[in-house]
Amino acid sequence: MLLDYNSLLLAVGFSAACLSLTLFGTWLTARSDKFLLTWAISVLLVVAEVFAYDAYIAAPGTTLGILTLALLLLGFSVMLGAAHQFRTGRSPLPHIAIGAGISLMLALPPMALGYDGLGFMLENSLAALLLFGTAYEYWKGREEAPAQLVGVALLYSLTASSFVLCAAVLAWDGKPVLGHAPSNWAEDLSLVIVIASMTGIGALSLALNQGRLARHHKREAETDALTGLLNRRALFDLHGKTPVGAFVAVVVFDLDGFKAINDRFGHAAGDEVLKVFAEELSGNLRPTDVAARMGGEEFALVLKRALPEMVEGTAERIRIAFAARTIETETGRLNCTVSAGFAFGSSEGVSFDKVLSAADKALYAAKRGGRNRVLDIRRCA
Repeated sequence: MLLDYNSLLLAVGFSAACLSLTLFGTWLTARSDKFLLTWAISVLLVVAEVFAYDAYIAAPGTTLGILTLALLLLGFSVMLGAAHQFRTGRSPLPHIAIGAGISLMLALPPMALGYDGLGFMLENSLAALLLFGTAYEYWKGREEAPAQLVGVALLYSLTASSFVLCAAVLAWDGKPVLGHAPSNWAEDLSLVIVIASMTGIGALSLALNQGRLARHHKREAETDALTGLLNRRALFDLHGKTPVGAFVAVVVFDLDGFKAINDRFGHAAGDEVLKVFAEELSGNLRPTDVAARMGGEEFALVLKRALPEMVEGTAERIRIAFAARTIETETGRLNCTVSAGFAFGSSEGVSFDKVLSAADKALYAAKRGGRNRVLDIRRCA
């Protein structure tokens, strides 16, 4: 044999142990990424299986055989759960329970009855199914980061294929009882593939997590924490450098008498008012529209492919719906109103700052005219 099987097996164990420690350490710095902890546990179970299998090679026995199969299948079931958790953010427990329950129920009885050859064949087949399932979870989530996630899915599929090969060789030999650990070229090849795939999967997955963290921090920097809308900085990042055309409108909203609300009902009530208005604003958006909280009680809405009648109608719906809302606070119920002004760009294109300033002028005219109304800048000339 050209390859030292035991050395390869121990290399898998130590590589997996290092990966598990890396995942656990990464999770400690980002506790919200719970899939890292789930994945670290799955790899740790595989590490335990490697050393249990090494002991089984030295001294084959039913108890060690059962332990080996159980650790590997449980580890791959937890790995499947971690992939689902990464993709959806949901609990991994249902996937773990289904994967472990079915695979252990099928693979353990033959091993317990002394049919170790059949047990190892079933173990390899079921391990392949769990790994293909893991690959499919990453494949389904590939829109998030296509190159990395397709790479992870391919590496899991490659690893799964190596287990299929091991099962096929055992099935071809047709020996339900071996009395020792399987020893053939497929087993050697599988270990080489596992070592290579584990390195690639670890690197790609950690890069994916770093990318996800970076996107999360970017969203936090661009989002108003109270309302969940974009903040002023994000709005200017989107539109501040692009000339505003004739069919793009900017609407500026300002809550009427907001200072009095804070003084009379308290700042908690004021925050609730802001959140209720943000709900009404978000509820009237088209996919191409952008809403932002500019600061304090001022909000902005950017409407593309718009005509004056449509913009005025949208602003009026928001104004009327907000005025109809009764807001419950700790100090009592209250109703609020909002004023709005809007302006368009030009066919030549004009800076976003100028359109925003024109919408502000229309807003102040609406305030001076009695509040709780919407005005077009063209009516303020």
